[in-house]
Amino acid sequence: MVFNFMHSMLYLYNINIFHQQLETMGYSWPLIVTTLTIVLTISHTTSESLDEKFLSCLSHYSKNLNIPVFKAIGTPHNTSFLSILNARVQNNRFKTATTPKPLAIITALQENHVQATIACAKSNNIQIRIRSGGHDYEGLSYVSDVTFVILDMFHFNAVDVNIEDGTTWVQAGATLGKLYYNIAKKSRVHAFPAGVCATVGVGGHFSGGGYGNLMRKYGLSVDNIIDAKHVNVNGKILDRKSMGEDLFWAIRGGGRASFGVILSWKIKLVPVTSEVIVFNVTRTLEEGATDVVYKWQQVATKFPKDLFIRATHEVVDGKVGKKTVRVSFIGQFLGPFERLLPLVDETFPELGLKQSDCILMPWVNSTLFWERNPIGTPLESLLDVPKELSTSYYKSKSDYVKKPIPKEAMQSMWAWMIKGVNIRMEWNPYGGKMEKILPYETPFPHRAGNLFKIQYYTSWTEADATYHYMNFSRSFYEFMNPYVSNSPREAFLNYRDIDIGANHPSNVTSFDTAQVYGRKFFKDNFERLVRVKTKVDPENFFRYEQSIPPKSP
Repeated sequence: MVFNFMHSMLYLYNINIFHQQLETMGYSWPLIVTTLTIVLTISHTTSESLDEKFLSCLSHYSKNLNIPVFKAIGTPHNTSFLSILNARVQNNRFKTATTPKPLAIITALQENHVQATIACAKSNNIQIRIRSGGHDYEGLSYVSDVTFVILDMFHFNAVDVNIEDGTTWVQAGATLGKLYYNIAKKSRVHAFPAGVCATVGVGGHFSGGGYGNLMRKYGLSVDNIIDAKHVNVNGKILDRKSMGEDLFWAIRGGGRASFGVILSWKIKLVPVTSEVIVFNVTRTLEEGATDVVYKWQQVATKFPKDLFIRATHEVVDGKVGKKTVRVSFIGQFLGPFERLLPLVDETFPELGLKQSDCILMPWVNSTLFWERNPIGTPLESLLDVPKELSTSYYKSKSDYVKKPIPKEAMQSMWAWMIKGVNIRMEWNPYGGKMEKILPYETPFPHRAGNLFKIQYYTSWTEADATYHYMNFSRSFYEFMNPYVSNSPREAFLNYRDIDIGANHPSNVTSFDTAQVYGRKFFKDNFERLVRVKTKVDPENFFRYEQSIPPKSP
């Protein structure tokens, strides 16, 4: 009975349940440890399955840990396994019964759990998928077609704000919302340039570039990272000094999952006014949106860097039951009304911005406004964690635009949207600080020369409609080809899109295939990323469908 009980304990995930069952059955901790040692010894003398070998290896690493690794393990043997797996799956495309499942989920509770997971995955030829927020648009942080485990970082979510020196250490599993909330607790005049979705985890967001409505003023998230704690392929924990400048360069925009596991980032906070101005001015096609958008393309990158205006395009119901396109010009200004209104009147009168359109609020409240929360939403909502409530399926793609899209093309574009499916576009302006940072300072190369970046976001709720919506997303993307960057057609790593090229995550990674997506994400920086990868992970342990490959000997 003790033998069988200990075997099942190895698979238990919930710590509280584990302790309750121990007490109920009357076992003392020394007896449990002794029995576990016996079980593991016996298991090595018999034929083990791959998951048993992996779990035995993790338990071996538990001997000298104050929190044994097996307390952080969930496997398909647990009744809570699927709910744990799906709790951070934001895209229903990857919640199906046929979606490949991991051998185990390791929700690391301390740094050596990460080290043990790497060691045991390597020794058993098992791949790791590293998940922080679960917003990977293609599910690559928690799905694979090969044998894999998930390393869940969401317990690594501490935020340590130091206002005195203007820095913060934030762990990889913390959400942007938690980061913003903790900064605001210490200061109304500090902020950090990152995204507007509060549930995104900083681990992946920062390592892919990370951008938001402060980018024209302060650049991207990666432009404001000054240190990191990183676990390499040998299980060593490195900071900026010990990892060296090449690896530190690579993880700030080159995707951390190609090089190791990020434990935490040290970021440089940026100053903001005690209150910022936000506004949302909308125009439909019938209200002259074509002229307003065309002028926006010409001026949005030339505004002072304190002003950021995004243009969001979406299909809505118009008059007499007809569908139309509404464009929302959502803005943020780090300054007073007295400066904003004359500026917009002079440079962008087509917008027709009025003082009544503008709302004054602390910067932290603006993060809720940008996520379309009602005015007055409590700041505590920034701390909400994702729940298994998603009913949405979606597909995202991206583009960069270097010259204004003609009015005739925009009219055709909107006709496509009206006749098609539920697709939304976000046009995010460049200019300002983005013009000043050289394309090779970080792996993120999309700097000067871009007018704006496009995100295409197609969503649906019917499982059996996936093929139809995915096909429309790809067709619309092809329609936009003449109006966007080319040679290569550039793409944004954070807007993961498997359509632009992918390797199968097997032992052999095609360098030629990797170049296809690699140059779209990184342009000329791809070669340097390959050199770094070859140096720090020559056997290509950290790999996934769009990872950086090492150079073949």
